Amino acid sequence: MIKSSFKFLAMGAFLAFSLQSCSDDDETMAEGPVISGFEYGIHGEEGHTAYRGNDLHLEAEILAEANVKSISVSVHAHDLPVGDKEEEWDFEQVYTDANYLIKNPTFHEHIDIPATAPVGEYHVEIVVTDELGNSTEVDGHLDVLNPISISDVDVDATVVRGNDIHAEFMIKVVNGIHNVEVDIHAHDLPIGDGEEEWDFEMQYEEGLHEKTEAEFHKHIVVPNTAPAGEYHATFTIEDEKGNTYEYETHIDVTKE
Repeated sequence: MIKSSFKFLAMGAFLAFSLQSCSDDDETMAEGPVISGFEYGIHGEEGHTAYRGNDLHLEAEILAEANVKSISVSVHAHDLPVGDKEEEWDFEQVYTDANYLIKNPTFHEHIDIPATAPVGEYHVEIVVTDELGNSTEVDGHLDVLNPISISDVDVDATVVRGNDIHAEFMIKVVNGIHNVEVDIHAHDLPIGDGEEEWDFEMQYEEGLHEKTEAEFHKHIVVPNTAPAGEYHATFTIEDEKGNTYEYETHIDVTKE
């Protein structure tokens, strides 16, 4: 009886130990990679931002008990309006570079955002999968902005010919201002006696070139001989990377 009891106890202890070991193994197998310090874009008080025509910075620390098998990144938006000269954009890529296929890699990449990408909110996701088949994902939201913006716009809506058009606004450019081009023209205005067709084109750089913030303030003289009527005015700001931003308005030129 003593031997039988001892054998029963021993078998019970072995079974309990086996079950515990299996449980521990399951817990180990179930644990996926840990992603920490996920950085994307520029982190500010209002969230994460990036600029079209520039690159998106991505970085994360990864801890894994098994070697990493792959790291995938996706960037996409939902139903963003696509404006003139814009094209719908999303991004997906799986990274299997040798320097990432280790236990504890640091992920660091830069993704080019096309200059034609619509501005708005995008969803960013990173998924890390290890050689045991475990995977972990983290995500966030990113605001893609135009690298060029203007504010405090003050352009005359009407002007008497022989006088000047006052044009003023503040410019903010991430990559620095290359120049500002002004184009003023009309379409099929009747030309009376003593009048001459008039349009205006000029590029401005002085006091603006390479600055990230500047005030544009000009006075453009309209000749006495310019036909009266509606003119179309376009102000085009170009940055040092070739990105452009256009502001359009109409100006009525009158005789008196």
